[in-house]
Amino acid sequence: MSTATASHQPPGSASRTADTNDMNAILERSWWLIALRGLAGVLFGLVALVLPFATILALVLLFSAYMLVDGLFSIVTAVWAVQQGQRWGLLTLQGLVSIATGIIAFAWPELTVVAFVLLLAAWAIVSGSLLVTVAAGVDGDHGRWWVALAGIASLAFGALMVVAPMVGAVVLTWWLGAFAFVLGVALLILAFRLRSLFRDHPPVSVTRSTT
Repeated sequence: MSTATASHQPPGSASRTADTNDMNAILERSWWLIALRGLAGVLFGLVALVLPFATILALVLLFSAYMLVDGLFSIVTAVWAVQQGQRWGLLTLQGLVSIATGIIAFAWPELTVVAFVLLLAAWAIVSGSLLVTVAAGVDGDHGRWWVALAGIASLAFGALMVVAPMVGAVVLTWWLGAFAFVLGVALLILAFRLRSLFRDHPPVSVTRSTT
């Protein structure tokens, strides 16, 4: 019976299973990096919410630092995935997008509110799309819905920025702070869920090396 069942698997199902296992292993082993990204998001969100009257220059520089840290964590996770022969393309892309956004914000701190909002929108939409794509390759036990929630929150924030690009600096700070806080909490919950799974079922190294 098992042989017959295996022979009737849909084409590509074995590849999809391997891809899911790869992503699950990456998430489990990098739970502490996800926790650090979540903590950075929570701290940034709290600062933005507590100090909403900061100047646009201060907000841009603070956001730039947050993006550089977030991107660095993604790149470190991608490097670990390469060393383990697992998929690293999406992690690298997300890290590069965050780092590029941080560099742009840092190099041109005199950005107007509208330009900064559009930069935020572009980053949020790209990052959200990547997170939703990652969620599709993760099984339920490994926090698929928390990854998806983070992606949906990012997409919603990006759409909000596009719809209301002329929002005032104070309101923008509140929105950005709330978004970063929600995203950070979701990542922290995901990280500790993965930490429990990693301790119970240490992942097995995968020998494939594809992007």
